[in-house]
Amino acid sequence: MIVNGTSIAQGEIAIYIYLEKKQSIVIPRIEEIPLEEFDLSLAGMRIMNPDWVSRVQSSMWLHGQLQPVVAREYEGRYQIIDGFKRYYISMDLMIETLQCQVLDIDLQQAKLLILSYNRPHQSMEVWEEAMVLEDLIKTHDLSQRSLSTLTGYSRAWVSRRLSLIGKIDEEVASEIRMGVITSSQARALIKLPRGNQIDVARVIVDLGLSSRQSDRLVDAFLKAEDEQQQRYILAHPEHILWDQTDLPEDPYDARLSSYGNDLMISIMKSLQPVRTLFFQLGNQRIGELNDTEKVIITPFLREVSGYAEKLYEAIGQLQIQSIKQDER
Repeated sequence: MIVNGTSIAQGEIAIYIYLEKKQSIVIPRIEEIPLEEFDLSLAGMRIMNPDWVSRVQSSMWLHGQLQPVVAREYEGRYQIIDGFKRYYISMDLMIETLQCQVLDIDLQQAKLLILSYNRPHQSMEVWEEAMVLEDLIKTHDLSQRSLSTLTGYSRAWVSRRLSLIGKIDEEVASEIRMGVITSSQARALIKLPRGNQIDVARVIVDLGLSSRQSDRLVDAFLKAEDEQQQRYILAHPEHILWDQTDLPEDPYDARLSSYGNDLMISIMKSLQPVRTLFFQLGNQRIGELNDTEKVIITPFLREVSGYAEKLYEAIGQLQIQSIKQDER
């Protein structure tokens, strides 16, 4: 399936569908659809990345709906093919209807269209593409060769994505779909046996590790000599990550002064210890501390809290000075 034509926003797309070596053209009709009439059964094939949702929400708040939702009629409702973020945001903004391009296509064609429509925009993550391909194979009995023909992608492209799905644990895959685990974090996790992935994923997500840090933790876990050492690594990830803050190879920024660069490097170096502290405070073992331990630890936490308040005040002053300079 290949999408051609002018801008989607103009409602003038032509969808060329290749099935069984036959070509047909589908021209959508534009309708105003109440939100309660939409069907979200294909939403599981898209990842709800919070950053993307926030950007779309800001745009819709300022400008309204710029692009129609794409859907097909399905069991008396309208099954969304593209535009899930617009739908969810419309619910939050209490918008009652959405402009929609309604297509007369079947379920298999709808799933293929998810890939084809997002191809020009490059808006799909590799995991989303893999999930759609896997579903087409499982529910529509398609071969990799057929998928290559129908999507217009090479067989190698199809094979690479399907291999990702085969290596990932089901629970981890579910969290990827929800946007809890990022694509870069998932790429590190697939190096692990499926049975270990979710435990390591919990640590990666709780600490908000970068791609490089995730790789470092996974590599250390794989090098562990036994299960006991693996458990220790997950309980104390700071021992793997400490003093290995992910600074750029060349942290110097030409836009900053010498002091500005020194300050930026200090800030970047402080992020990992702060994340590690939050991780430890959120650890369920904190409830196991006895009264003596609490008496010993609490003064240090109060000192940290005091520095946090001073940091907040310093940042506020920096922002105030910046605003005053902008107003001049």
